[in-house]
Parts: sequence; C-alpha cells; structure tokens
Amino acid sequence: MSLEKEKLDYIICGGGASGLLLLQALTQDSFFSNKKILLIEREFKKSNDRTWSFWEEPNGDFDDLLYKKWNKANFVGPKNKQVFSLAPYQYKMLRSSSFYKKYFPKKTESKHKQILQASISKIKSENGGCMVITDKGTFIASKVFSSLLDTKGLTSQTKYPVLKQHFIGWFIKAPERSFDPDKILFMDFNIPQQEQTRFMYILPKDDQHALIEYTLFSKKLLERHEYEKEIKKYLTKIGIKEYTIQMKEQGNIPMSCYPFNKSNTSNLLHIGTAGGWTKASTGFTFINTVRQVDRLIHFLKTEKSLTAFHQKNRFWFYDLLFLDVLDKHNEKGSELFIRMFAKNPPLRVLRFLDEKTSFGEELLVMYSFSFKQIGWFLSAFFKRVF
Repeated sequence: MSLEKEKLDYIICGGGASGLLLLQALTQDSFFSNKKILLIEREFKKSNDRTWSFWEEPNGDFDDLLYKKWNKANFVGPKNKQVFSLAPYQYKMLRSSSFYKKYFPKKTESKHKQILQASISKIKSENGGCMVITDKGTFIASKVFSSLLDTKGLTSQTKYPVLKQHFIGWFIKAPERSFDPDKILFMDFNIPQQEQTRFMYILPKDDQHALIEYTLFSKKLLERHEYEKEIKKYLTKIGIKEYTIQMKEQGNIPMSCYPFNKSNTSNLLHIGTAGGWTKASTGFTFINTVRQVDRLIHFLKTEKSLTAFHQKNRFWFYDLLFLDVLDKHNEKGSELFIRMFAKNPPLRVLRFLDEKTSFGEELLVMYSFSFKQIGWFLSAFFKRVF
C-alpha cells in the first residue's frame, strides 16, 4: 500500500463509534481538507453487534438513524414505582448496524482518506510522529488516535476501583400487548440483588417486540447461563410466558476513574473507552464520545500537544467517590439509585448523570441520601483527600 512509504497526518486505530465519529468529523471540517488520514480496522463492520442508548433533546444528529425513541420512563424499586416524562429529553436507541451503514467508510480510496483492514500489533510513539505496526505493514503519522483498550494498566493497579457494567440482552417477540411501547423501563431493582447491584432494563419497540437486558455493576462477570436464567425468570414474573428470541447481545464495559490519559503522548491520544470517555458511574459511552469528538476537533486546530487534551472536572470526582462506595458496598448499589430517584425529580437525576447540573443541584442530589449513605461517601472522601 502506497501509504506505507509516506508520513500521514492522522491514523485512527479502530473503527468503533469513537474512531468512526472522529473520521467523519475530520473529513467534514474544511480545516482538515488537506490532511492525509488512514483508518485501520481489523474487520469491516456491517452487522448489529451492539446497541447504544442515551437521552438528549429532540432533533439530534442521529435521529435519522434511530431504531426507536421514547418520551416516558419507568423506574422501579422494591417499594416504589415511578413513571415520569422525560421532557425536554427523549430516550433514544441506536442500533450499530444503522450507524455502521452511514459512518463506516467505503473501501474505495480517495486522495486524503483511506481505510485499511488489518490487525494492529503495536503502536509506538516517537519524536515527531507515531508508528503503527500491523500485519499489512508499518505506517507513520504525525498524530495517532487509538481506541484499542490496553487493560494491563487498568487491572494491575489498586488506586482506582475497577467495576464492570456487564449484561446480556434479548430482543424478543411476545404476544400482543405484552409491552407498553410508549415508555422504557430505565431500571427495575425489584429483583434479587444477590449481594451485588443488579437490575432489569427494557426498551420496547412496540407492544410485542422489546430488548430486555439483565445488567450488573460489579467486579466479576457471570456465566452466560446465569444472565439468561434471570431473564427467563423476569419474563415469567411480568406475565410473558410465550416468546421467541430474535437476537442476543452482550456487553462488558469498564467502570473506573483510572487515568487512561497516562498512556497519551504528544502525538498519541487514546479515544473512546480506551481514553476514559465512558461515564465511570454508569457505563454510558456513546453520547459522551460525541461530545469528546467535538472537543477534539476544536483542540486539534490549536496544534497543541495531545497530552493537553485531557480535562478533569468535578463530575470525575463525584464518579470516583461513587465507585469507591460501590466497590466497598456493592450490595447497596440499588439502595443508592432508589434513594436518588425517590428524593429528587427524575430529570434532576438524569441531568446530574449527564453532567449538566449546577453545583446547587448537585448538593441537592447529595443531600437526598440517607445519613448512613452520606457516611459512606464521607468515608470515601476523607480516604481520597487525606
């Protein structure tokens, strides 16, 4: 490939959401029109290998690709059930097959944008550039953006807790009127917690079709049959005894405030989950990636070292304390979410989780916890500060 003989401007390693959104943003901005860009991805993606869900205001950039959107939500605990309007937000579901169809570049090459199907074995940052070694050759660029997650640094340290948002989901077809298509089940904690943080999550397409997921926030994964056993039990519990499974999905997303930016250099930036773009306290990644890509496009125009891109705000510290508590009291996670939704307007909670609240609103969220729960957070706070 001719690109192996010349120095490129940018190489994007990985064709997941972060890599594809970055490629799209670069190619649509005239500032980068003369930049030579290479995307390296191991497999050209077409299938629906994951689902992204998020809340935002109507008329978003991805509305033409959405599988479904909702205006109302349910939150369920053992002693309370809330149905609430999401206005001014909508909850949106995007299937990756639709996303890949629009954002994954065609194999045809252009003068300034090319795609290579290859496996990456090493990325080496050097003075004045970065080298990417693949099974199809070695490529050099002024800057490299990598979404490849190296878990060694994450799992070998103990300073920052590492939990996982892990789940298995079934897309099912059930009898008519099995689901309310107008609202999602955001979290149902009225299930056995088994000394961990566990909940059910349902996104109905219509009254017969829905995605139902069994999700945990915990350290260790379960055996596949354990997730599926709980889904079967839950379907029976809500009165759905006959159904067909049309598709399955599973996920394992790291939840940690570990400083992923430690691996960045002046010409190598980690993006997506590998760059710490996942919301540590919830595992939500997609909409945060959209925002980070927008920030990155503006940042690249400054020509600063990539080490200066990372920003840490107060929400990072909130997430750190939350994960400290969840790590020590994982069996109490459901109580924290139940209390937060019971004592606050649900939209305040969503804004808080979306990092859109004022400091005054954040104090109201914090003070909504019980004295015992506040004690857990204070203990985590003092251990971090002193």
